[in-house]
Amino acid sequence: MPVLLMRLDAPMQSWGTQSRFTVRDTGREPSKSAVIGLLCAALGVDRGDDARLADLAATRMAVRIDRPGTIMRDFHTAGGIRPGAAWKGRRYGVAKASGGTPDTVVSTRYYLSDAAFLVALQSDDRALLEACERALRAPVWPLFLGRRSFVPGRPIPIPGDGVRDTDDLMAALCGEPLCLRPREKPDERLRCVVEVDDLDAEVRRDQPLCFQNGERSFSLRYVEDKWIESADLPTEEVPSCTSAG
Repeated sequence: MPVLLMRLDAPMQSWGTQSRFTVRDTGREPSKSAVIGLLCAALGVDRGDDARLADLAATRMAVRIDRPGTIMRDFHTAGGIRPGAAWKGRRYGVAKASGGTPDTVVSTRYYLSDAAFLVALQSDDRALLEACERALRAPVWPLFLGRRSFVPGRPIPIPGDGVRDTDDLMAALCGEPLCLRPREKPDERLRCVVEVDDLDAEVRRDQPLCFQNGERSFSLRYVEDKWIESADLPTEEVPSCTSAG
């Protein structure tokens, strides 16, 4: 069955699934909703196009954690008092939905620093995966890894043909080289998060149903942790391109 492979490697990434108000979380690896959103941006799929979203969301996903990165925290402020005679004491801040006086918004935002992932998406629709790969090479809208300021540190599509025919998702993850920077030593075992049909597996609410503003909704999917010995993978050296380079 065809599988699309993508590399997500950047100085900073954020994959939140439970963010509420002033605390923005991040997962340890990309969420399915974020990966599908990335493909929607590449393809130019409008937020209200639920039919095309459903086609993409029907894929099955697996992630190989090549470099787990470090969770970092950012204390973030927006708005506040702006001095100066021209402002005449008026507040400068973030607008409120209630229509009240704009004010300072303080938030705590978490992100992954210096992480790298190999993502595999499986579908019986080869044409869909091939269209996604072409779009990743020439995206309609800018691509980012969880937040608009977190741009990819290297191309997302893998070199050559990014759509492979493999027996299963783990076979796809085992067949792609581990890209190492000069003098980098990978972990002895690489964790893989694989989507499964087992209802007793770990539950995640990141299966996208709708991306429309004010109507965003997600359903459950089930995943299992599996492991690959890094010594069993072919390796490929790449130029240093992230914050730890």
